[in-house]
Amino acid sequence: MISAQTVKELRERTGAGMMDCKKALNETNGDIEKAIELLREKGLAAAAKKAGRVAAEGLVETYIAEDKKSGAIVEVNCETDFVAANEEFIALTKNIAKQASNTSSANVEEFVEEKYIADNNITIKDAVTALIAKLGENMAVRRFQKMNVASGVISSYIHGGGRIGVLVKLSCEKDSEILSEVAKDVAMHIAAANPLYLNRDAVDMEVVEKEKEIFRVQALNEGKPEKIVDKMVEGRVQKYYKENCLVEQLWVRNPDYTISKYLAEKSKEVGSAITIEAYSRFERGEGIEKKEENFAEEVQKQMQQGK
Repeated sequence: MISAQTVKELRERTGAGMMDCKKALNETNGDIEKAIELLREKGLAAAAKKAGRVAAEGLVETYIAEDKKSGAIVEVNCETDFVAANEEFIALTKNIAKQASNTSSANVEEFVEEKYIADNNITIKDAVTALIAKLGENMAVRRFQKMNVASGVISSYIHGGGRIGVLVKLSCEKDSEILSEVAKDVAMHIAAANPLYLNRDAVDMEVVEKEKEIFRVQALNEGKPEKIVDKMVEGRVQKYYKENCLVEQLWVRNPDYTISKYLAEKSKEVGSAITIEAYSRFERGEGIEKKEENFAEEVQKQMQQGK
């Protein structure tokens, strides 16, 4: 009888899928070292070598249910744009986005241990590992966000072939086709304008105080009189809100409107207030430190090794 701990150890050492590890251990009577050799021979242990490589490319993908009452956004990373364009990688990402819309997992670590929506015999993690072995690049499910709404719609927008994705939750007591139009407009605006906050209530007051201090120092450095510095600081804080809070930003499609004004006009058309309850904006690879490759040095190193 092969223990779960042995299977776990083999998975950690090889990066191969759980079922592949079980089969290898059964074939080698529980001998981990022989099982590793067997997996390597089958090409299933290749994923382990890829795990340390930086995966900053990939896709941001969204999924919206047919009734528009639920949806999700995910980022799945790989190493190159070549693999990001691979049909199997695209299919994997779409499946993961669909699965994320119904997950009960609180984080990525829990999520990837769920049974994979396209094959209940394996987990999401196993599916990713199998594709790593097949395509030869490190991959990872980096993050996800799901949304549900009782009265209103969930909508999304993907920009640049998966470079930026936005998920938006609108609430409204009345059903109307206009809601989907508004949600799409708002999602496209978020993709372009990249607001930091939904509204002023969402802004961390520590951030505001820090901004005030920065503005104050800037004003004093500009030689402004002390007595008018406070007014200048308040003016700059108001500008900060207008630039970074979604509902106060100027709508990218028509700068004569703020997002709030646009929502107000559309609310009149619908006959009920339309409110942005939440949004998520994922940009592929943001925050991931890419390794800068010096190809001349790499070639020289390989030539020296070959001597």
